[in-house]
Amino acid sequence: MSDVIVYSTPLCPPCERLKRHLRAKGVPFSVIDIMMDEEAGAFLESRGIRGAPVLSVDGELLVGFDPERIDQLLAKH
Repeated sequence: MSDVIVYSTPLCPPCERLKRHLRAKGVPFSVIDIMMDEEAGAFLESRGIRGAPVLSVDGELLVGFDPERIDQLLAKH
C-alpha cells in the first residue's frame, strides 16, 4: 500500500475535490493542513510549491487537481 498524503488548506475547493476523488477510488490517505503545519509548508515551499492541493504518493508530488494525472500517479505506485 502506498503512502498517500494530501497537503491542503481550509476552504479550498480543489482540495476538497481531490479528497472526494481519492475516497471514491477507495484510496486511504492522510491530510496535512499546510496553514497549521509550518514544517509541511516549509517542505513544499522548499520545492517551489506555493499552492494547494498537493498530492504525495510515496514521496512523489503532484500539484493541483487533475483527475487523469492523479490516477496515473496512483497506478504507478
